[in-house]
Amino acid sequence: MKNPLNDVWAAGRSVLNGWLSIGSPFTAEIMASQGFDSLTIDGQHGALDYSALLPMLQALRGRGPVVFARVPWRDPTWVMKFLDAGALGIICPMVNSRAQAEEFVSYMRYPPLGQRSYGPTRAAYAYPGYGTTANEAVLAFAMIETAEAMHNLEEIAATPGLDGLYVGPADLSIGISNGRLAPGFDRREPEVMDAQQRIAEAARANGIHAALHCGSAEYAAEALGWGYDMVTVGGDSRFLAEAAGATVTRFRTLTDTGRAGTATEGY
Repeated sequence: MKNPLNDVWAAGRSVLNGWLSIGSPFTAEIMASQGFDSLTIDGQHGALDYSALLPMLQALRGRGPVVFARVPWRDPTWVMKFLDAGALGIICPMVNSRAQAEEFVSYMRYPPLGQRSYGPTRAAYAYPGYGTTANEAVLAFAMIETAEAMHNLEEIAATPGLDGLYVGPADLSIGISNGRLAPGFDRREPEVMDAQQRIAEAARANGIHAALHCGSAEYAAEALGWGYDMVTVGGDSRFLAEAAGATVTRFRTLTDTGRAGTATEGY
């Protein structure tokens, strides 16, 4: 059993990831048709739960992108359940220490490499022959998004079995500035830029991958030059809002009309 993303990286290419926050197989299917290398179903902040995640994974089967899932927390229940559903990569939020990274990694793999319990309910059908060979296929990404994680960055990055670091710039901005900076993407503040580049350097020094959540293609392309080899550019809810907003604005401009008025009384 292999993970196609490992071939992408081995060829020296970067991975373009998309984000799925809407609990809809149809939306996931649309996103899968756009050319992303991978898609991540957001089980932490997304408008979905496991009952929505499962049919989304089914809709994505065989459509090209490798599917990640972000779990709600560093909890073995969620990590193992999302893997059993068929995710080939897990992004774990709020990993703040080497010990926490070791716990997370142990949930990802079967013995003797970890403590994952065997029961690949859907994965066994999605990937024929699924078994302990999944240990080499699944990818474990720890999110670096707090001041504490930055303090322990090098130790986290050196955790055996960890495949990558995933930067959440919104929480990272809040954390390292002690709340002075508002959350957001595509940061230019020196302290955030320095932190993001330091994370990429720590990943590279330990032979693992570095991923950054971005708000624009321009910023994502720039991040590749800092050493990131996986970038997320937007997601389903954001694309929907931006495209709808741009269309409405364009129409209002062309027709010189404002927002539609309220209906007249009695209509």
